[in-house]
Amino acid sequence: MGFFSRDYESAGTGIAKNAPKKKGIALFFEIFFRKFWLLFGVNMLYFIFFLPAVISFVALSFIKNGRIVTAIIIAMLLVFTATIGPATAGMTKIMRSFVLEKHTFIVRDFFRAFKVNFKKALVVGIIDTVVGASVFSSYYVYPGLAEQFNTKLMYIPMIITFSLAFVVMMMNFYIYLMMIATDLSLKNLIKNSFALSFIAMKTNVLTLIIYLVNLVVMFFVFLYMPALFMFITPFVPAAQLWFIVCFNSYPAIQKYVINPYYESMGEINPELTGDYDLEEEAVFKDMGGKEQPMEKRKPTKGRKIT
Repeated sequence: MGFFSRDYESAGTGIAKNAPKKKGIALFFEIFFRKFWLLFGVNMLYFIFFLPAVISFVALSFIKNGRIVTAIIIAMLLVFTATIGPATAGMTKIMRSFVLEKHTFIVRDFFRAFKVNFKKALVVGIIDTVVGASVFSSYYVYPGLAEQFNTKLMYIPMIITFSLAFVVMMMNFYIYLMMIATDLSLKNLIKNSFALSFIAMKTNVLTLIIYLVNLVVMFFVFLYMPALFMFITPFVPAAQLWFIVCFNSYPAIQKYVINPYYESMGEINPELTGDYDLEEEAVFKDMGGKEQPMEKRKPTKGRKIT
């Protein structure tokens, strides 16, 4: 049906069930725009677990009592550290379903993945928090030490810290995806994600650049337009960025982790054939692409029948 055409009575041939599937950037934008509004909802759900950080910022800005502020920040930091990993696992579950074009109940699947992967994700979340705190500290500590002792050698530990942080960030592109897609132990999750951070280096660098550019933009928005930052953060960019990460990274997991497992058993990865989810028996057979175009009725004279 054409909404901008007078020929609104004619029907096309439909979409073929076995039509060639788009790939690469075309597939990315097709899924992205189809899930556009759902990504806002996922971001809002994920943002709930950043509220401890928001509370800490508010306490630091408006409460003058140092002891109270310190107690609030420590308590909120512990809550954040304990929940951000499982929450990321929950969001990853949704993003994987989007990438595979599989139906998902966002709230139910989010909290189910949160619960099922809690222990593993908790450890990963703690590691990520420690690494983030180390990067933040090194940025402020080592330049000061370099100036104090008048030596550039103090920048070497900072460079090492940032380099390790980049590796950990690339490992995060894979560890949560494998966590919700496989039954691997935490040890093997870390081992495989470390290997994939180097094996798929070309893709990882591209993903990392996109990720960092978005973080830098959000950082400057926070510095110069804090009101706008507070307004848009519940809606963007966490889910949108994580969708990019999952879209870019999951094919490497399929190629190097999941496909070899099925090949060892003489089978094909069901994710590649679309048979990984049991569907209810179809009441109507999909005839997309096989219908005959509807012939337009000729106008008749006389009274209209309503």
